[in-house]
Amino acid sequence: MSASATGVGSLPGGDAREAAKTATGSFEEFPYLPELPARGPGADMIGRSLGLLVDMYAHVEPSGWRISDRPGRDTRRARSWLGEDLDALEEFTQGYTGRLKVQVVGPWTLATALELHGGEAMLQDAGACRDLAGSLAEGLREHLADVRKRIPGADVVLQVDEPSLTAVLLGRVRSASGYRTYRAVDRQVVEGALRDLFAVHDGEVVVHSCAPDVPFGLLRRAGATGVSFDFSLLTQREDDAIGEAVESGVKLFAGVVPGTDGPLSDPGGSVMGVRKLWRRLGLAPGTLAESVVVTPSCGLAGASPAYARAAQAHCVRAARSLADNPE
Repeated sequence: MSASATGVGSLPGGDAREAAKTATGSFEEFPYLPELPARGPGADMIGRSLGLLVDMYAHVEPSGWRISDRPGRDTRRARSWLGEDLDALEEFTQGYTGRLKVQVVGPWTLATALELHGGEAMLQDAGACRDLAGSLAEGLREHLADVRKRIPGADVVLQVDEPSLTAVLLGRVRSASGYRTYRAVDRQVVEGALRDLFAVHDGEVVVHSCAPDVPFGLLRRAGATGVSFDFSLLTQREDDAIGEAVESGVKLFAGVVPGTDGPLSDPGGSVMGVRKLWRRLGLAPGTLAESVVVTPSCGLAGASPAYARAAQAHCVRAARSLADNPE
């Protein structure tokens, strides 16, 4: 079994065809649908996901995305860019069979990023959060059906981006004024909304967060089949939760390659920490390749195009090193 590698989501630049060519060329066995936030609002991960909502709309204010009563220019632009990205991916995946990853922002991070009419985050209104999660699930169902129709040989892997999840659980999301924080959301409520969203997809569901203290246990209980995270932020405090997750079949999408320009170590060195983690957890080295997917630590939007290509190629070599020398 060879260890696999894939990207996280964002790439630098604004050319959809160039991005699709990079994502499919770098990861021939596990390509993904790239996001190009440099094009502007609506191409960013928040705007793109807001464009998927059904019967709920948003527009851009100086402070960020705000709820709207009807679809406007910003919604149309987000949908048009997503269409362009899908067209490009379809072009470069003709005849492709295998895993293919698409990303969407989860309901909790969206609720921290979307403002109500008064300017406060939707997070403070439990009913609005429920409506948002329902609208997202419906839009996601349509989006996944579109991807499967365009790339019929794809085994679609859904990545749910939840970088704000830990802050939501710990009551650390700042209010509009910045002087206070919103109340922590009950763990059961958070888990339930995620479970309902994951149920929309009958394949692999990976949750991505490049924040510290990823709630591995909660994500596993909600039904995630994989967790994607910045490996450099792990502490030994998480060992037990990670061990339990791996033993229950959860895959680790280990972000071991830096997301911004810098020197790249040798591929074996990049996954040294993963091997050490395995030894600490007392897991069999032979299970490494099937349990770990190698990725950059976060999206590559802040990198130069040359580094983004190099980092993705490096992930593939690091995954090979992990498979060849699990010890």
